[in-house]
Amino acid sequence: MTENSADCGADVRAVRPLRRDAERNRQRILKAAAEVFNERGLDVSLDEIARHAGVGVGTVYRRFRTKEELIEALFMDRLDSVATIADEAYANPDAWCGLVSFMERMAEIMAGDLGLRQILMFATYGRDLVAIARERNAPLVERLVERAQAAGQL
Repeated sequence: MTENSADCGADVRAVRPLRRDAERNRQRILKAAAEVFNERGLDVSLDEIARHAGVGVGTVYRRFRTKEELIEALFMDRLDSVATIADEAYANPDAWCGLVSFMERMAEIMAGDLGLRQILMFATYGRDLVAIARERNAPLVERLVERAQAAGQL
C-alpha cells in the first residue's frame, strides 16, 4: 500500500456515517470527556473518560485514536458555540449590549471549563487549536467591537 493510498483510506473512513449505536457511543464519550475535562482538566486518561461514559476503553479508542483527537473534537464544538454566541450578540439591536453580552457569556464559559482554559491559556494540548480559534473568532469579535465603535458606544 502506498503512502497516498493509506491517506485515501483514512479520508473514506472519515466521511462514512457512523451506525446509530456507534454515534450514540461517540456522543456519550464526548459528553463524558467534556464533563471530566471541565472538572479535572486535561490530564485525565482515556480510561477515566471511558469509565465516566460507561463504555469500554476500546470503544473510546475506536472513535478517538489519541486523547489529542478527543480534545480536538471537543474544542471544535466549542468554537461552533462561540460563533453562535457572537451571532446572537450581533443580533442585539444595541451594539454595546451585544458586545457586553458576548464578553460576559465568554467569561462564564471560560470560568466554568477548566479543560478549555488549559487549551487556550497554556497550550499543553492542541497548540494548533489556539491558532484556529484566533483565526475563526477574531473576525467575530472585531465585528462586535466595530459595531459598538460605529455607534459611538466604545
